Amino acid sequence: MVVDDHPMWRDGVARDLAEAGCEVVATAGEGRQAVRVAAAARPEVVVLDLQLPDMTGVEVTRSLAAGDHPARVLVLSASAEQTDVLEAVKAGASGYLVKSASREEFLDAVRRTAAGDAVFTPGLAGLVLGEYRRLAAQPAGGGAGPSLTPRETEVLRLVAKGLSYRQIAERLVLSHRTVQNHVQNTLSKLHLHNRVELVRYAIEQGLDDA
Repeated sequence: MVVDDHPMWRDGVARDLAEAGCEVVATAGEGRQAVRVAAAARPEVVVLDLQLPDMTGVEVTRSLAAGDHPARVLVLSASAEQTDVLEAVKAGASGYLVKSASREEFLDAVRRTAAGDAVFTPGLAGLVLGEYRRLAAQPAGGGAGPSLTPRETEVLRLVAKGLSYRQIAERLVLSHRTVQNHVQNTLSKLHLHNRVELVRYAIEQGLDDA
């Protein structure tokens, strides 16, 4: 589903997605309309602009995340301001891409978002990691907690940086299935439900590669 108040941009994004083989189940130009239509259309991914006439993109993201069938939200915005990025992620966005991204970058981001990855325009992932570390309610404790093994913590660090399972497997010289098992074990131990929640947890713990 594509949500943007500029018809030409909205139609162009929808056309690019359709030409790439994605099924565009709906489009919307206003926030309330987007929330209402998403409840009926049940899209897997919502490509969302932050600047809407009746609601902010952050409010729309929060509403979509709280729905009975929450969609993964990929923000596609002209703004790269850190406050916009952080507010969107805190509201539940899976990723954040600036509108200057190439068509190939955008389509790849949509596919990765659909697969459950946290996707950011290059440079923004580090911003999110750094800011969340400073804004976390509790100071970083130097790790993800005693219940995680060193390998699980290592995988968690890479998940937090937005790497896909395949990329993590290549970097750590592990099989794709082994990485999946580590992530599932970590989710279970931390009582989390998906990779997006896992990324937020890792960010709040300050788990970067510094």
